[in-house]
Amino acid sequence: MASTLKDVARRAGVSRSAVSRTFTPGASVSDKMRRRVEKAANELGYRPNFLARSLTTRRTKLIGLVSNNFHNPLFLEVFDLFTRGLQDRGLRPLLVNLTDETDPEHSVQMLRQYSVDGVVVASSTLPPEFAKAFRDAGVPVVHSFGRHSSSPKVHVVGIDNVECGRMAARELVARGYKQVGFLGGPESATSTQDRYQGFMTELAKHPKIRSSYSFADAYSFDAGRREMLRLLKAPRQEAYFCGDDVLSIGALSAVNEAGLAVPGDIGIIGLNDMEMAGWESINLTTIHQPIRQIIDSSVELMAAMLDDPERYPEARLFPCEIVERATLRPREGENAP
Repeated sequence: MASTLKDVARRAGVSRSAVSRTFTPGASVSDKMRRRVEKAANELGYRPNFLARSLTTRRTKLIGLVSNNFHNPLFLEVFDLFTRGLQDRGLRPLLVNLTDETDPEHSVQMLRQYSVDGVVVASSTLPPEFAKAFRDAGVPVVHSFGRHSSSPKVHVVGIDNVECGRMAARELVARGYKQVGFLGGPESATSTQDRYQGFMTELAKHPKIRSSYSFADAYSFDAGRREMLRLLKAPRQEAYFCGDDVLSIGALSAVNEAGLAVPGDIGIIGLNDMEMAGWESINLTTIHQPIRQIIDSSVELMAAMLDDPERYPEARLFPCEIVERATLRPREGENAP
């Protein structure tokens, strides 16, 4: 049978409360006592039961990690970094799939059943109301990849999607494209709306450039492929900002199936710089989103909120940059690589 706290106390010749304090972060215990208890625990193979302790401390250290886009390979990296970052701080991630969820209150009720200490909403497509619902319920929350606001209601960590749209437009203009298109993700997603706004606002400075826009029904390979196949049935544009790497890769598949060349016939630029974008067979020119910095900052904020739940909400923005590969023609005046 597994050793208990009582067994450790008996072996160490101390009280059970001394053993409990030894394994409670921040509790007062002398170095001599700690060494004595840890020696006894190691001899007995004792490991603290954190779930049992939570009944006393009312802190589970469970952090709900919620998202709704499990079809996008980018989130394999996102979940990997989040779970490791939380675990490194002694927190325990609870992964929750909110795909097709439309009621923020239902999500709050579900997470409360697990007695989570906090929630990270890791999504650029869930409406801001989801993060606000957790805040209103008194649950510490961070919205990662959320919509930027100068006066946020909850902690938001991410990028300026409007500026990313402008960056993509400027890049296409600099390469001499005269007919360009925006191929976005779901029209209801705030990330799609903001990238579209920035893209079209920047193009408005160049009235001689013709533009179009369309939306895929999801941030997924299949959705990007379907939408590009549809676009290729009509007079096509010279280049497209696909608004997301996985959409871009789907679009590349459709272009190849149509017997067209990239960038010779059609140019494509994505956003995110996911690992697959750099694969030799894809080699996608894209906008780099600093995923690791966003996640590190989100985890830092969550840990700080557990110590200070009344911490004033802040918005943290991280800059993006163009990653040059091979799906756009060279800038005017430059030679092809």
